[in-house]
Amino acid sequence: MALRLTYVGESTVPVEVEGLTPDWARDKTIDEIERFEMHHGNRRIPLAEMFRVTGDPTDERIEFTGDLSGVHWIGAHLKSGVIQIDGDAGRHVGDNMRGGEIRVAGNVGGWLGAEMHGGLIHVRGNAGDLVGAAFHGAPKGMTGGTILIDGNAGDEVGQKMRRGLIAVGGNAGDMIGCNLIAGTLLVFGGCGIHPGAGMRRGTIGVFGPRPPLLPSFRYATTCRPQILPLMLRRLRSLGMSVAESLLATEIDLFVGDFVALGRGEMLLTPSFR
Repeated sequence: MALRLTYVGESTVPVEVEGLTPDWARDKTIDEIERFEMHHGNRRIPLAEMFRVTGDPTDERIEFTGDLSGVHWIGAHLKSGVIQIDGDAGRHVGDNMRGGEIRVAGNVGGWLGAEMHGGLIHVRGNAGDLVGAAFHGAPKGMTGGTILIDGNAGDEVGQKMRRGLIAVGGNAGDMIGCNLIAGTLLVFGGCGIHPGAGMRRGTIGVFGPRPPLLPSFRYATTCRPQILPLMLRRLRSLGMSVAESLLATEIDLFVGDFVALGRGEMLLTPSFR
């Protein structure tokens, strides 16, 4: 039986539960978990003031329920175990995560998986800006792990990403993969302006309507990359929907961004030329 945390608070002030993870809770009693200190605005309050705590923490599984759209930092610093969010959640879900799994039935705010190092996040709804990104002034963002978003995502997805995989089933906003260092970012819908701006290495795939590319990208070839079907089948095995037609489609390959190192790959479907 999982540890169940039901949000019963009625506040418009942000609630932050950074550090409340299955690996932290597994050897705690219910009383100790209820005394966990979280931020409510500029105050620190015990968890029990806004959450009803039931269940068993020993199996390293936490289920969050209730209206969590104003609850932030769920799963931040997770190292092991599973977090299930039965609805929407706020910002910084899975921030600095190192292992384990986070599964979200609804939508999430910005900074999903920011500076993530490992593990799996799967969001069934939409995500905000700066998925897997670096904090302002930091040298790199996501350095490992997998982020799956079945719906849409906002601007600057994968900004300064160093390693790992991000896949967006719907559309994404502007500047996806900006300053990408390495890693893989796949968008199955369309995206906004300037994808890959400043990217050094890594791979960006946009399989919906062709976005406007910066002039610092150059067409290289039309091909069927052997790695692409492997990546797409991997996404299917993780529970993400992938069109069968993409497994054998030809891809237009562009290289860039030549204002940076210029060793990045941009994969676009030729049917949208």
